[in-house]
Amino acid sequence: MAKQLSWKVGGQQGEGIDSTGEIFSIALNRMGYYLYGYRHFSSRIKGGHSNTKIRISIRPIRAISDDLDVLVAFDQETIDLNAHELRENGVILADAKFNPKVPEGIPARLYSVPFTKIAEEIGMAQMKNMVAVGSSSALLGLPVEAFEGVIEEKFLRKGRHVVDKNMEAISRGARYILEEVGGALPDLKLDKSDGKRRLYMIGNDAIALGAIAAGCRLMFAYPITPSSEIMEQMIKRLPELGGTVVQTEDEIAAISMVIGANYGGVRAFTASAGPGLSLMTEAIGLSGMTETPAVIVNTQRGGPSTGLPTKQEQSDINAMIYSTHGEIPKIVIAPSTAEECFYDTIQAFNLAEKYQCPVIILSDLALSLGKQTVEPLDYDRIKIERGRLITDENELPPLPEDTLFKRYQFTEDGISPRVLPGMKNGLHHVTGVEHDETGRPSENPVNRKKMMDKRLSKLARGIEFENPVFVDAAHEEADLLIVGIGSTRGTIQEAMERLTGEGIKANHIHIRQVLPFPTEPVREQMKKAKRVVVVENNATGQLASLLKLHVGMANKIVHVGKYDGTPFLPSEVYNQCKELMVHGHV
Repeated sequence: MAKQLSWKVGGQQGEGIDSTGEIFSIALNRMGYYLYGYRHFSSRIKGGHSNTKIRISIRPIRAISDDLDVLVAFDQETIDLNAHELRENGVILADAKFNPKVPEGIPARLYSVPFTKIAEEIGMAQMKNMVAVGSSSALLGLPVEAFEGVIEEKFLRKGRHVVDKNMEAISRGARYILEEVGGALPDLKLDKSDGKRRLYMIGNDAIALGAIAAGCRLMFAYPITPSSEIMEQMIKRLPELGGTVVQTEDEIAAISMVIGANYGGVRAFTASAGPGLSLMTEAIGLSGMTETPAVIVNTQRGGPSTGLPTKQEQSDINAMIYSTHGEIPKIVIAPSTAEECFYDTIQAFNLAEKYQCPVIILSDLALSLGKQTVEPLDYDRIKIERGRLITDENELPPLPEDTLFKRYQFTEDGISPRVLPGMKNGLHHVTGVEHDETGRPSENPVNRKKMMDKRLSKLARGIEFENPVFVDAAHEEADLLIVGIGSTRGTIQEAMERLTGEGIKANHIHIRQVLPFPTEPVREQMKKAKRVVVVENNATGQLASLLKLHVGMANKIVHVGKYDGTPFLPSEVYNQCKELMVHGHV
């Protein structure tokens, strides 16, 4: 029996490819299997090849698979583009309607199933997807009953007859396989799961839930791939909690409103992608200059310009650190799993208020849209820390006549008391130009230097961020240290297991705090390794350059980049590391 396998469904965008993968995987999740999914889709609403690849296992997994066991195809293009991923003797489950053919040289088993014909007999041709789900379930030895709850939740609002028709389509698809193939294939029949209930979500869902748990009640955003699901989740959830989402006219308005809301004492945030962050950079500087908290999510995608809106990349690292003109305190954190997306978002709101500065959550498309199994969230870990925000006006002593509250007071750690607007004895001035302790504009050179030093000193001692570096380092002297960021964590972990199995001493660290950079814990691990392999989805080695800048040891560092729009596979990281070990270079 199979302890894990990989399943992919593909066809033309707009044919319901996403919903096919969604229904199939949700049912498996509820049966207790571990899942990791990745969507390949075009930058258009309808047309163009689209597919969803799902890895299924009885053990935890955090990466897409190298190969493919089952390919479900609704057109020949799907077979032509994806059949090369099939393992030897893998299965193609194709709609008989287009007379499917296996490409030359691909040793696969082809089962031509009349998806469309069966759906038409049921009376709804669009239900060919559900016929395919039923056929897939029979090949894997899954009961059709496992899909009933999912189908009810998805279609009951359209009427009981729609639910019944969909279940009939699934049953007919399964029956066809049972009659024509004889049931589940021995090499595909899934081993039993532990049956435990777990969450199944994309990183964007986790970020939205984290924002809500952090007490955020306002979101201002403009829809953009791959961040829009954050906004969609907040639209569903916030009104139930007395909050709201405002779809702004552009990203400049969004970040400006976030700053205004936080100035008013309400936790607010925005989410976007590279092009949107480019528009926000001036206002992010305003957040830093006025020492107003602001949380911003960047779900990286292929750039530059419009680039590859629906493809994977990690090329905004430098932009998030350096793009704002002038010099301000800024925090950039990078979650690497859906769980971290949840907990890190809560931390982001706390950090923004504690240090009174902008905090950027740096995600990427594979993490934002990749759906994965998540263990139940621990709500006891949630802590709300509002820093030096004064909410009781009784804490404010009377102001001397004709003076203002020292909102930007010089303090030992650079963090000043913060008040809500309108509070008695809290009157002060707020401006984007340089200012004195009360906020009044000032170009005095002495004041300028003191204010710059004050703002920058807030982060000079480091920040209180939980686990700035993920460390998996079993070897005191390692052949290789593999360094990554964002969604590559599970992929690197899997490659490391293979390397370890071959006697190669490999350690792994994942950078979770990008700014301020966690120099010392990174240096500690780099010193132990003969070579440092930096794995990142960009062309210029942005993370590798950060290591050279902050840690040094440039002669040890090798950059392994991938920037074709697709995520790393475990085999690619493994092969690059093996090549380095054998030939001394990548």
